[in-house]
Amino acid sequence: MNDRLKKLLFVLAAIAAGVFLAGIVADIYVANAGAKNIYSKIEDLPRAQAVLVPGAAVYRGGRMSAVFYDRVCTALEVYRAGIVKKILVSGDHSRDDYDEVNVAKDFFLKNGVLPQDIFVDYAGFDTYDSIYRAKHIFQAQSLIIATQEFHLPRALYLAREIGIEASGMKADLRAYDLGFYNFLRENAARVKAFLDVAANAQSRYLGNVIPITGDGRDSWDDSRNENQMINDK
Repeated sequence: MNDRLKKLLFVLAAIAAGVFLAGIVADIYVANAGAKNIYSKIEDLPRAQAVLVPGAAVYRGGRMSAVFYDRVCTALEVYRAGIVKKILVSGDHSRDDYDEVNVAKDFFLKNGVLPQDIFVDYAGFDTYDSIYRAKHIFQAQSLIIATQEFHLPRALYLAREIGIEASGMKADLRAYDLGFYNFLRENAARVKAFLDVAANAQSRYLGNVIPITGDGRDSWDDSRNENQMINDK
């Protein structure tokens, strides 16, 4: 191996090490910055305009994954406690054969939530999109985010950086067999969150404003063409 090749390999190794170290720092920063105002008891929560339910997997036949089911159950209890007046479900409904948000909407309706109190966001494809759209489409100023403890620091970090007063409610109603893959995925997602904030990224899809203080039915499928048309910007 000649000297020139050795130097090139050394430079490449140094760059790779620097990128890896920067990723670790970003991961730790987001985890620490978002670790405030996380609650285990509903009665300790501050009041907010709405509870945000980030989407998660839905299986064939409309069955919610354990993670998603526990999020909607937790959000329902927050709503019933009078901590919030509205529920915002944000998830993936990009295909006709896959629908996170309407499954959750139907759950809330069956459990006595007033139709006008349920907002749905069909373009919450990841946590950044969900938070960004909560601020810019739904005009939310304060939120309770109902999700699992591993996810809350990233979600709360994004909310605060985007300009929403946010608190987190743990939705860990059982033990989850998420495995080591989920640990690595969350580490990478926190790095992405840091980069999205640093770049002042815009959500991939926007649309007309639907204020969270209004009627949630304005965000439903039957009015989507008029009020929530997803326009690729």
